[in-house]
Amino acid sequence: MTARLRIGTQGWNYDAWVGPFYPSGTRPADYLTVYSRAFDTVEVDSTFYAIPPARTLRGWYDRTPQHFVFALKMPQEITHERKLRDAQDVAELFYDRARELGQKLGPVLIQLGPDFGPVELPALAKLLPALPRDIRFSVEFRHRGWIQDGVLALLAEHGVGLTLTDARWIPRKQMLSLATRPTADFLYVRWMGANRDVVDYSRIQIDRTAELEQWAGVLWPLLRKDISVYGYINNHFAGHSPQSARELQRALGLTPVDPGSLGEQMSLF
Repeated sequence: MTARLRIGTQGWNYDAWVGPFYPSGTRPADYLTVYSRAFDTVEVDSTFYAIPPARTLRGWYDRTPQHFVFALKMPQEITHERKLRDAQDVAELFYDRARELGQKLGPVLIQLGPDFGPVELPALAKLLPALPRDIRFSVEFRHRGWIQDGVLALLAEHGVGLTLTDARWIPRKQMLSLATRPTADFLYVRWMGANRDVVDYSRIQIDRTAELEQWAGVLWPLLRKDISVYGYINNHFAGHSPQSARELQRALGLTPVDPGSLGEQMSLF
C-alpha cells in the first residue's frame, strides 16, 4: 500500500458554509460535488443513524472524482444499541451497501460510546475476527480504560486501526503519543473539540493553530513509514471545519484549494 495523506471534514451538508466556503447560491444538491473540488475525502455521519439505500451511495460515487474517498460510520444499531452483539444481520447489510462505493470506500469507523467500557472486551474480541477483510476498519474508544497494550495488540492482530480523537474523552497528550503506535497500515484521526458550545459554523471562533501544529508534527513522520492518514475535522473543533482542514493541510505541507476558486467551472471526470 502506498502511504497517502487525506484531510477532510466530518460531513458536507451545511448551509452555513454557503458564502465562506461554498460559492453563494450553491444548491444543497451540489454541495458534495463542490466539496470534492477542495478535499479528497469526507467522513459520513448519516450512516451512523441509518443504512442508506444503495442508490444513495451510488449517487455519492457519481458526484465525486475517481480519487475521492468516503469514510463511513458503522450504524449505531450495531455499536450502541446491540453493543456489537448479535448484529451480524445488520452488519452484513451495511457492508454490502458500503461496497457500492467501490474503490471510493475508505475506512469504516466503529465508534463506541463512553458507556462501552473495557468490561465489554469479549464483544469486541468476538467482532474483530468476523470483520470482512476487504474493508478497512478503525475503532474509536470514548472510555480511556481501553487504552492499554493488550487492546492495542488485539487491534493489530486483526489489522484494525485505533482511531485517535481530539476531544474530551481521552487527553490530547495521550492521543498524540498513540500516533507513534499505529495498529494498522493506516491511521484514522478525528478533531472533535472539547464541547458543543459552537453553534455558528460559518467562521473560525477558536484559535486551534497550536493544536493543529502539534498534530502535524506527529502525523507527517507516519507517511515515511508507509502509514496512510485519514483525518476529519468537526465544525465544533474551531467553528468552521473547512478552514481548519485547510490550516492542517498547510501545516502538513499540502497546498489547500482556495474557496474562491470553487465557483469556477471545473471538469471533474
